[in-house]
Amino acid sequence: MILVLDIGNTNITLGVYEGTKLLFVSRMATDRMRMEDQYAIELKEILDIHGVSFRQIEGTAISSVVPSVNLYLKRAIYRLTGTEPLCVGPETKTGIFIDLNNSEAVGADLIVGCVAAAELFQGPCIILDMGTATTFVVLDENRRMLGGAIAPGVGISLDALTNRTAQLPSVSLEAPKHFIGGSTTECMRSGLINGTACMIDGMCAHMEQELGKKCSIVATGGLSKEIIQQCERDIVYCDTLLLEGLRIIYEKNKP
Repeated sequence: MILVLDIGNTNITLGVYEGTKLLFVSRMATDRMRMEDQYAIELKEILDIHGVSFRQIEGTAISSVVPSVNLYLKRAIYRLTGTEPLCVGPETKTGIFIDLNNSEAVGADLIVGCVAAAELFQGPCIILDMGTATTFVVLDENRRMLGGAIAPGVGISLDALTNRTAQLPSVSLEAPKHFIGGSTTECMRSGLINGTACMIDGMCAHMEQELGKKCSIVATGGLSKEIIQQCERDIVYCDTLLLEGLRIIYEKNKP
């Protein structure tokens, strides 16, 4: 079995694979103040809940956009399993060619998403990751990462809206029934959810126009399932895209 972890700004998503079968998915909060013992305790408890022993873990793969968490989490995993985790970085074998300036600065999560998408789709692909930020990455049919776009995530937009205005309340991020909201709450949900969906439709259309090719589109992360239902484009939802990419990368790099 292998343990895979995607460390995001808000959550750490983790899973365990037995071969190509994903046994479970769980999440815990990303906490920059937590020490290795605290991470070790929470990881052990999560695996215990799902009936997996750390003695069964043969290796670990990690992607992270929060460098300050990496060291303590790696130490926690080594303490529990006795194995050194593989952290996705510039020297990691991925099968993806990064056709960008300053390729070493590209986020590990973006690379991992491309690795999984390259296995799922034959032609050009746009990978959407809707977490703390909403990211677009364009991958061509030759597995080249061409670039993309980064926009504020829906949660960040909501925080800015409520913190910078005197009379707008915080709302739950549920898709509204109508584009024309009939109350302040419905108007905010329409702007946040439907507005993001329209942005996604428009960005994907312009990216395809620049590329000169029709693209498959896959979405993962956060509120993506809720938002893509409001999109006009045909978008595949894959909540475990990054975990699958980590599994593939681990297989390419294991001793």
